[in-house]
Amino acid sequence: MQGQLATIWKLRHFWLSLAGMDLRVRYRRSLLGLGWSLLNPVVMTVVFCIAFASWPGNGDWRTAAPYYLAGLVVWDFVKHSAVQGSLTLLRNEPYIRQSPLPAAVYTLRTSLGVNVHFLIALVVVIAASAVLNTDHLTPFYALWSVVPAVVLLSAFCWAVTALCAIANVFFHDTQHLAEVGFGICFFLTPIIYPKDRLTERGLGFVADANPVVAFLDVIRDPLLTGVPPTTLAFAKVVGISFVAVVAAVAAFARFERRLVFHL
Repeated sequence: MQGQLATIWKLRHFWLSLAGMDLRVRYRRSLLGLGWSLLNPVVMTVVFCIAFASWPGNGDWRTAAPYYLAGLVVWDFVKHSAVQGSLTLLRNEPYIRQSPLPAAVYTLRTSLGVNVHFLIALVVVIAASAVLNTDHLTPFYALWSVVPAVVLLSAFCWAVTALCAIANVFFHDTQHLAEVGFGICFFLTPIIYPKDRLTERGLGFVADANPVVAFLDVIRDPLLTGVPPTTLAFAKVVGISFVAVVAAVAAFARFERRLVFHL
């Protein structure tokens, strides 16, 4: 494990340059550039404000818009980590066949690109909350409490990328299953409605078992209410991230040498 980490760190310029190249190629000659990454959550927020503005319980679109936007940003981060991560090892097949580098290098390439889009979107969420949600101005200490939560979410999303990448090598339907699964789970995740709605309908266990909900509790709620997350809520995301990272590391240890034979 220590040897793998040392090798990955020595190769940091390689996978950082790959991630930068992906962003440049993706937005080359694009009018909006990285702004396209914000288009989907922003447009969906506008649609939700028009159709479901009263769902959070106050009927005020100024409060509802940051609520929807923050939920969509976190959700898209996890979703894109899984869907794009599924193709990671397949897209990097030429590198894998030619160079005996740790396969985790290529998952970092994908994960970093998704992280850049998430951080840009998160800045927009903070700005939207400050401009629109004037009733609950977020104090600086609440903003700082979000930083470790974002780091844990990034670690969790890297693990999701790695697990989906490995799974897709052996079972090429992983990407399609991820897209369908996230489409279904979107409506079971309190993004356009408060979590209490699930509890009222006897579906509180769905929210408790959903890792995205745990991250919404420690990222969205502090940003919108100005109240730092509870120790229990933070401990939950620590546990989720730890289990996910351990599972990803164990998957690499178990299957990495066999990957090249299935690509």
